[in-house]
Amino acid sequence: MTRPVAASLAAALIAAAGIAFAVAGPHRPTARPAAIIGPAAAEESGAPIYYQDPDGKPSYSLVPRKTPDGRDYRAVPAAADVSFDDDQATAPTTTRAGVSGERKIKYYRNPMGLPDTSPTPKKDSMGMDYIPVYEGDDSDDGSIKLSPGKIQRTGVKSEPAAMRVVRTVVRAPGTIALDERRISVVAMRAESFILKVADVTTGSHVIRGQPLMEVYSPSVSSAAAEYLTTITSKTTSGDVQYGRGSRQRLMNLDVPDAAISAIEKSRTVPTSIGWTSPRDGIVLERNAIEGMRVEPGGVLFRIADHSIVWALIDIAERDLGMITKGQPVTVKARSFPGREFTGKVEVIYPEINKETRTARVRIELQNPDLILLHDMYVDANIDTGSGEAVLAVPESAVMDTGSRQAVFVDRGQGRLEPREVKLGQRGGGLVEVRQGLAEGDAVVVSANFLIDAESNLKAALKGFAAGAQQ
Repeated sequence: MTRPVAASLAAALIAAAGIAFAVAGPHRPTARPAAIIGPAAAEESGAPIYYQDPDGKPSYSLVPRKTPDGRDYRAVPAAADVSFDDDQATAPTTTRAGVSGERKIKYYRNPMGLPDTSPTPKKDSMGMDYIPVYEGDDSDDGSIKLSPGKIQRTGVKSEPAAMRVVRTVVRAPGTIALDERRISVVAMRAESFILKVADVTTGSHVIRGQPLMEVYSPSVSSAAAEYLTTITSKTTSGDVQYGRGSRQRLMNLDVPDAAISAIEKSRTVPTSIGWTSPRDGIVLERNAIEGMRVEPGGVLFRIADHSIVWALIDIAERDLGMITKGQPVTVKARSFPGREFTGKVEVIYPEINKETRTARVRIELQNPDLILLHDMYVDANIDTGSGEAVLAVPESAVMDTGSRQAVFVDRGQGRLEPREVKLGQRGGGLVEVRQGLAEGDAVVVSANFLIDAESNLKAALKGFAAGAQQ
């Protein structure tokens, strides 16, 4: 509280006391008016001009008074210079060039931050005093100086730049897909009739060689009879080659090896051929029905091996540059939050989805429990960090304007220097600094935007002051 404010408060209290006395006069004949001392006389005599609550509450009195708990109000003399601005409280009330220990005032700036300065003390339109700017508070190197009180109030904190490992993890969603190399189709290569279908349905797990159905095919029976003729008759050198060709004909009709071996062993033409599963896996599709006629190429069963699956992850276009083949990946299924599956980036698909602006990468995952199902949603964490320590600072220390990045370097004694930097990878709340800082440089990690606003204001005021002096 400055002296003009104290004087105004004293005048207001005097007026209030006068009104109170006038009102109380008719009813209190014994009341005596309190001796009122004006601000000027009080300042000369050192007497108190008012009394204030001892706890600093906004409660005042013109006469000595006690609190409800019996404590005396604190006397405030006119000479008391109470200020809530630490810059002004520590500075002398008047400054003269040449007096030792006193700083010289360069100019006065508008208390509301307006671009208005004055070489002499003045007040603004609201009666507020202009704030003095002392020599040394601003410098030509672009740095800004803050008082200890202002640093404490704004919460300015510094932290040294150090060598740290920046763990950059790209998080992206995806889905589970079947391995295209582990899908088999059971289809007939000649006109056939299904005589019987095994107790196998969609979703059933089958193993390699397990019977699926019994089929009668005229083409298969004809090829089997021809093959038996060649292996039972007296053979010559040419007949052996012919017998091999007959067996190859059965193989070309996709007759299972077990059925061909049974023909060779029984030396009879079977009326039906048993078709078996070509691999271990899950039955994805079952179209076989007893008694149906099958045209060549008709798909009867589709079987997929789920022991190894793919995770197709959609990477945002901005993160694509950090993804390379072989990077370790951790995949979590939303259906099994407690399980993690590890793999590596196998393929980066060479296309961008024009609607979502994402690129797709493929991760191969082991699925021994067969709990990862086709089209299941998953979340992937791709570790793109190199594992090497680099010079890094917290992300909160960097002010990014889009075209340039800067930090405030703490030079001590409340002086902060803005410095442009070149950045690298980000991750884990850290950002790599490739140029502009050295190891051990202290940078401001909090309240830097408030400091930036302060520095811009002082730069503007300095420009106006220089123009006014010219």
